[in-house]
Amino acid sequence: MGKDLIPPGSGSGDHIEPVDLRKALEERYLAYALSTIMHRALPDVRDGLKPVHRRIMHAMRLLRLNPDQGFAKCARIVGEVMGKFHPHGDQSIYDALVRLAQSFSVRYPLVDGQGNFGNIDGDNAAAMRYTEARMTEVATELLAGITEDAVDFRPTYNEEDEEPTVLPGAFPNLLANGSSGIAVGMATSIPPHNAAELCKAALHLIDNPSATVEDLMTRVPAEDPDENMVRGPDFPTGGVIVDHFDAILEAYKTGRGSFRVRSKWAVEDQGRGTYTVVVTEIPYGVQKSRLIEKIAELLIARRLPLLEDVRDESAEDIRLVLVPKSRSVDPAILMESLFKLTELETRFPLNMNVLSRGKVPNVVSLKQALQEWLEHRKDVLIRRSKHRHGEIVRRLEVLGGYLVAYLNIDEVIRIIREEDEPKEVMMARWDLTDLQAESILNMRLRALRKLEEFEIRKEFDALTAEKTQIEALLASDAKQWKTIRWEVEKLRDRFGSHTELGRRRTQFADVPEHDEEHIAHAMIEREPVTVIVSEKGWLRAMKGHLTDNSTLTFKEGDSLKFAFHAQTTDKILVFTTGGKFYTIGADRLPGGRGHGEPIRIIVDMDNDQAIVSAFVHEPGRKLLLASHEGYGFIVPESDVIANTRKGKQVMNVKSPDEAKLCQPVAGDHLAIVGENRKMLVFALGDIPEMTRGKGVRLQRYKDGGVSDAKSFAMAVGLSWQDSADRTFTRTAAELTEWIGARASAGRMVPKGFPRTGKF
Repeated sequence: MGKDLIPPGSGSGDHIEPVDLRKALEERYLAYALSTIMHRALPDVRDGLKPVHRRIMHAMRLLRLNPDQGFAKCARIVGEVMGKFHPHGDQSIYDALVRLAQSFSVRYPLVDGQGNFGNIDGDNAAAMRYTEARMTEVATELLAGITEDAVDFRPTYNEEDEEPTVLPGAFPNLLANGSSGIAVGMATSIPPHNAAELCKAALHLIDNPSATVEDLMTRVPAEDPDENMVRGPDFPTGGVIVDHFDAILEAYKTGRGSFRVRSKWAVEDQGRGTYTVVVTEIPYGVQKSRLIEKIAELLIARRLPLLEDVRDESAEDIRLVLVPKSRSVDPAILMESLFKLTELETRFPLNMNVLSRGKVPNVVSLKQALQEWLEHRKDVLIRRSKHRHGEIVRRLEVLGGYLVAYLNIDEVIRIIREEDEPKEVMMARWDLTDLQAESILNMRLRALRKLEEFEIRKEFDALTAEKTQIEALLASDAKQWKTIRWEVEKLRDRFGSHTELGRRRTQFADVPEHDEEHIAHAMIEREPVTVIVSEKGWLRAMKGHLTDNSTLTFKEGDSLKFAFHAQTTDKILVFTTGGKFYTIGADRLPGGRGHGEPIRIIVDMDNDQAIVSAFVHEPGRKLLLASHEGYGFIVPESDVIANTRKGKQVMNVKSPDEAKLCQPVAGDHLAIVGENRKMLVFALGDIPEMTRGKGVRLQRYKDGGVSDAKSFAMAVGLSWQDSADRTFTRTAAELTEWIGARASAGRMVPKGFPRTGKF
């Protein structure tokens, strides 16, 4: 191996260049980011295509795969795209091609596929050697005029060929077919729209350039669907959009937002009072097979107690059958629970991040998107007109030469036969241009017949008239917009709501108002449980309603505080010494295996607080709260529900005082006993009802505090049980000496009152 063949830097370290790592990374990452943004992920606002799709369309045009021609193998199309224009993996090109042919992925398919192009279940298309494709009518609209200098071309990656930088785009493809992509530091997500509605909005924008986004949208749909302007997305898979118009309008104004899309469903009567729910349309972008798997998983996990079974009876169209648990289940509540937990309802994001003028990425509004498309159409119109004008001028020059030849035909033939340089002689003799002389020399003998002169004059006059028209068009802005208007109207009629392809598929509806309680209940299987609270604040829920609590086991040094019966659908309210209420769903309590969990894991409760009481929430009840020092008030139970882990502060207590009692209120009087064994009875009406506070003094003590309290109806009398389970009842007359004013000290308890100081 000769010395000159050794690459530099392979021996001595002379050729090593130090590079600042940060600078190098910045430069290289920026280059990568820009190439991803410009050449891969973001669509151009003018034709709505990313480079790979544009190259596929261009290659299919070169292969002459027009809608009226035969199909070609996809492998051939992919090979053409990859070899000439797009130096990337064949699979990525084929995937892009397949998507353009899927009627459930693209609202207006650009590719007409033959063979297996995948399905809505998420199955893949057949290999490209089996499938065939050609362009659709929509694709030809996008390419219309590309040979007439309508757009700029640039060299391809190997500079052997040329490719268009953008397509003429006679179809509002960006909004009609939508787009989604993730670049570097930015993403785009545009849902598909109805082409006829977009055309109507574009026409309105041509007539009123100062129109607002709201002017381009239809709030209340018209009788004739063709009269509607943009109402919102129109997904190929249908579905129902359940968003308020104002939210949709805001999204289109800013170019950012989202749409709530629900499945379309109906109830089918099965006779004898039974029914099934049939889903016929699912949200855009949801794979049907995955959706059914998810519903089945939730069924097995018993998260959908109202649902018995799910079946897929789809053929060409979608048909999911949902069987309810019983005929008494409300179908609307059943569906609400499914919408909450499954992809039968999704949110489709709107982020109109596009390349303006093919260069600058920015987020546009609905109006800007339509405006840029119309501006592009104007550019294309002017360029095509200029191109046609040039062609006409050239043709008129040639025809002028032909006329000279006809008028002097014998002389022309003589010159051609006898002269050595007939071209120069003719040019000198009749003052012809090079082009005219060349055209005469290239004429065929058969063109020398009599009629030809008449044909030439006719063509000459027609072309002269067309030339005048084009010059008038190029000179007048109003005429240009009139022409664009006429083109857009033609497009609107071609994709109007009377056509199969143009009919609106996605409907709009208001969200049905349902009680959150009902829906929450619908998601929990109703089962009896026994809630067990230990002295140290450990909670668990044993299955079934237990009667014997003596068999329960606890951690060492811990014991039973209280146990009560509940259902898994119930809410459990916990009141603590700090005056706070916490709400815990009975279904969220740990099961009966082991000792449960400390309450501090389930909710955010302070370490210095303890549980005063826990019970099942019953809406409509009222609770009496009392603190150790004898302050208290009445609170409606519905006002103590806490929706967060932090709980809800209801009773304000300052240390060393703490909350001591929480019990339901019944009757018209309250009996309260202090630790000093003094009892006081007064009317419940003396205690204020409030939603939060310290309360008023219920009973006065020199030392100690509240021991117990009990509300009762005076007509029935006050009763209590002693340690031997004997029941004592005192009537109104017998209680006279204990009845006093609220906040007084009371008298020593009556005879037979329990030693514990509790009722």
